[in-house]
Amino acid sequence: MSTQVQEHSVDCSNAARGVWLVKVPKYISERWQSAPGSVEVGRLKITKSPGQKPNVSFSLSEAVLAMEREPIPKEHRFVVSNVGGQTLGVFSQTQPSDRDAVVPEREALAIEGKVIQRAECRPLGDASYMQLKRDKIKRAAQPGRRLKTIGDVVHIKPVANHQHNIDHQKRKKEVGKKMRDDKEKVLAMLFAAFEKHQFYNIKDLVRITMQPVTYLKEVLSEVCNYNMKSPHRNMYELKPEYRHYSEEKEEEEGDE
Repeated sequence: MSTQVQEHSVDCSNAARGVWLVKVPKYISERWQSAPGSVEVGRLKITKSPGQKPNVSFSLSEAVLAMEREPIPKEHRFVVSNVGGQTLGVFSQTQPSDRDAVVPEREALAIEGKVIQRAECRPLGDASYMQLKRDKIKRAAQPGRRLKTIGDVVHIKPVANHQHNIDHQKRKKEVGKKMRDDKEKVLAMLFAAFEKHQFYNIKDLVRITMQPVTYLKEVLSEVCNYNMKSPHRNMYELKPEYRHYSEEKEEEEGDE
């Protein structure tokens, strides 16, 4: 039994060209995928200072920002890191334009360059980014299915405080234990607390949110990192994608 092998030629004219491997947020990749090929998607700016690492910033174009009504951050910064002894390359594959031609074209393969630098594109954490994260949390908390009753309409007089709320408060006072609040409400209290300080231990967060420890730790695992090393051992801080305080404030918190 013979195996037929199809040969392809690879264009290596750009094999020595250096390229960057950049990780971008999901909201940027979604806009880029739907953007026309002729549209400018953004501009990169590299500022070099003597004795310091280059500062790399990135701004999305107005055309990309206006593609949808939902606002997204415009300004971003690159966190640059080394490749780490790996050899990575970027390849491109061009599909034939006419597959039904008498003499079908072959797929064009090419080496676009060698990865010389890694980078992660991060938003600056301004008001538009925080609003984007809040809207995302609200959408995730909404149920996927809703129950709609069809039939006779029953008119109910509005009640200032429903009985289940009264029973809930009564049990809370009688038992003397902390009751779980909605996840969205707990997240709002956590974000407000971390706007004042960068690091908190679990005892302080329990006092601020008044939530059971087990439930609070589940919520914290989604938006916070737990430090295992000094000087902030056994303390929580927001994950980088949820932070929006300035770098000067981070330095002041780190010096404490």
